[in-house]
Amino acid sequence: MIMQTGEIKMQTEYIVHNFQPIYNEHSRILMLGTMPSPKSREVGFYYGHPRNRFWKVVSDVCRAPLPQTPEEKTAFALEYKIAVWDVLAGCEIKGADDSSIRNPVANDLDVILKHAKIQAVFTTGTKAGQLYKKYCLPKNGISAVTLPSTSPANCRMTYEELFEAYSVIKQYL
Repeated sequence: MIMQTGEIKMQTEYIVHNFQPIYNEHSRILMLGTMPSPKSREVGFYYGHPRNRFWKVVSDVCRAPLPQTPEEKTAFALEYKIAVWDVLAGCEIKGADDSSIRNPVANDLDVILKHAKIQAVFTTGTKAGQLYKKYCLPKNGISAVTLPSTSPANCRMTYEELFEAYSVIKQYL
């Protein structure tokens, strides 16, 4: 961090995505975030911030117990035919601030799309949706539905509103 005029400012750093996608040949929906947050990178798994509501809302939509460990989350996603990855393979970013993203490089979604029976693509947040539309849609021709962010930064959205929005995935499960 850099101190300037009494404020703490985050430096922009280039981050390379280092998680493998979660999917198998039976996956029907693809859920794409933007890029792992610092907390997710620290714990080594998707949506790793303890206040991120992704795993809770998706497990509730599926009427399944809340998975706790990375192994349980992986097993849950595969059981319910949910592929999980991120739009970006790398970018410059300040902390977890998606609005600070510069020089993005998209993941090659064919890694999943050529090996799974994906019927629908969803992005988990506005920035993920924008980046998908700009970098992925032209290549794969598959439109994505942008769902609200489950990040703790999206505190204006109630859990009930998130649940209702994410319920759209039920038709593919």
